[in-house]
Amino acid sequence: MTNASILITGATGNVGSELVRQLSEKGIRYRVLVRPTDKPHSFPEGVEVIQGDLADEAGVHKALQGIEKAFLLTSSSEQAEQLQSTFVDIARNAGVRHIVKLSQLHARSDSPVRFLRYHAAVEQKIKDSGMTYTFLRPNLYMQGLLGFRELIVHRGKFYAAIGDAHISLVDIRDIAAVAAAALLDKEHEHRTYDITGPQSLSHKELAAILSTAIARPVQFEDVAPGQMLQFLLAAGFPLWQAEGLIEDYAHYARGEAATVSSTVQDVTGRTARSFKQFAGDYAQAFS
Repeated sequence: MTNASILITGATGNVGSELVRQLSEKGIRYRVLVRPTDKPHSFPEGVEVIQGDLADEAGVHKALQGIEKAFLLTSSSEQAEQLQSTFVDIARNAGVRHIVKLSQLHARSDSPVRFLRYHAAVEQKIKDSGMTYTFLRPNLYMQGLLGFRELIVHRGKFYAAIGDAHISLVDIRDIAAVAAAALLDKEHEHRTYDITGPQSLSHKELAAILSTAIARPVQFEDVAPGQMLQFLLAAGFPLWQAEGLIEDYAHYARGEAATVSSTVQDVTGRTARSFKQFAGDYAQAFS
């Protein structure tokens, strides 16, 4: 093993891959735990790659040897809460001092949204463990719009059950920047950060901004929750995940994710990226 003292889980996903890129740019040594079934991923030179699955307790324990801080992120699955809770137990027993957990805005145990309940349960597990922690609670990812890429490219539209509600979407590059700071600076210990973009926008406003960025019309069409569920199932989402996303969007439609936080500015010293910046940077993906 190298002298890496940071372990990154979820390193091949959207936020995780951006986090490892930013850590490497800073010259930080770290270790990544990747599943054998993960898509092929090229990590920066010098990164220690450990193959293993969070369901393999012995493998996780091995990956945590010598680790002081861990970034906890798992792919979306029905087992996510159990996998993360088990990771917390193993991390505590392995002597890990600090966990930075990627959670979700408004995580709470009594939420009607299953994803928010599971994040709250794992947060509490980490608190009860006695380890220090930082909880990152981002709002809806701007990059989530890439899930509608085929519709936007071929039909010039995208759908959601959200009405005219506003939401303060955030760029994953800013989430990763806050995560990097939390892993590297003790001042972020025992803190819970709501992470949003710099403005709150409706989906119609997102469509208008994206239209300008790619120089062709993009329309947003509000649909009923049942219609959105059918779209998600047709796109290949498993039922549990599709139903969870419908709960998420009901939460958004109630206007509960419109608040703008200053976390990105406060933690990184840089203004959070706007949706206009995101649309410009990703215009080719939607063209």
